[in-house]
Order: sequence, then structure tokens, then C-alpha cells
Amino acid sequence: MEAINHLRRDHDDNERKVLIEQSAPGLSDEAVLRASRESPERFADLFDAYHGEIYRYVASRLSAGLADDLAAETFLVAFRGRARFGGTGGNVRAWLYGIATNLIRRHHRDEERKYRALGRADAADRAQAGDHDDDNRIVARIAAHGVQRDLATALRSLKRGDRDVLLLVALAEFSYVEVAQALGIPEGTVASRLNRARKAVRAALGDIDPTRDDTGANDG
Repeated sequence: MEAINHLRRDHDDNERKVLIEQSAPGLSDEAVLRASRESPERFADLFDAYHGEIYRYVASRLSAGLADDLAAETFLVAFRGRARFGGTGGNVRAWLYGIATNLIRRHHRDEERKYRALGRADAADRAQAGDHDDDNRIVARIAAHGVQRDLATALRSLKRGDRDVLLLVALAEFSYVEVAQALGIPEGTVASRLNRARKAVRAALGDIDPTRDDTGANDG
């Protein structure tokens, strides 16, 4: 579905891998992180590779203003905790998104306020916001389906845990395994939360699921 393409991050896996390989040829994210324990400056390689998408993820859920601070805080938390890394199956990207998601939870009122405002916005307001406004990324990007207000209302109605799972799948293109790694929950819990969230969104949007492509690429 075209809506999925609009919800997803703007740069792909290949671009991200190029950034890592240019600064640390032949090293995986995990290897770079381990190296940063002895050589802290190496952590900058991970910052350069992932800061942009973490910023966009936070901005999509909160606002561009908060994304500046929370994206920076995500990497500060990661840097301080790099010696303890190892609880997410060696997936550095999932670990970073997990940190960002935990920080977003502290601002859940801001997120719900955003969806409430977007749910009230009329077509003229959304058109004025434009596709490049990070504050309205989710709603503006799905304009082709004409379901902006209903989507915002549906997202606001979800339990926070269900919303976290849904948006990690929709915005970060995470698999069940990666969501489980990011949030520190079993894959079965991911599946049940995602199922609940998708049912709620489909009910609000007339059986349209804007977080799922037709190939089921994000499943499993």
C-alpha cells in the first residue's frame, strides 16, 4: 500500500550501511559499539548512521522540537550504557529505538495531545501543514487515503504498549523479532499487541490497515 511507503523512514538500509562501512569498514554495528568501549570516539560512527532516523521517529510521534532533545538524549543514554549492551540480541538499531521509545513514553501526554489536535484538524489545516512538516508526518503522509482524522483518533485510543508496537512496525519497518528486542518483550506479546492495534486501526479506517503492506513483509 502507498500509505505504508509514506509512513516509513526516508532513507533505506543500504544508505545506513554505507555510513557505517565508510567510517568502520567491515565492522558490524555491534563491533563498532564494542570498539567504542575502548575508543569512545568510535561511538560517533553509530550516531552518524542512526541519528537521522531516530530523530524522524521521535518527531513522527511527538514534534520536531521535542525530537531535537530526545534524539540527542537517546544517544547520550546509549553512550553511557554501551558497556552493558547485549540484551537485545546484538541488534544495535533495535536497542536505540528501544531507548527512544522509552523516552517518548515520558511524553505520552504530548503524543496524545498531538493526535487529539490532528483528529480535530480539517482538510485546509492539513493541506497547510504540508508533507514536510515533521509534526504532522503520520497524518499528512497518509493523505491519499483521506483517513487522517480517523487515523489520529485511532492512534490516540490505543494503549501505549500497543501503539509502541504498531509504530515500530509502521515507522521503523521492524519485524516481530526486532520489536521484541527493542521493547524487551516476548515475540508472542508483540504479536498480540500488534493484532489488537491493527484491529482498532482497521475498525476506525473502514478496514484499511495503513501500517501493513500487501506482502506481509513486516510479519514474523
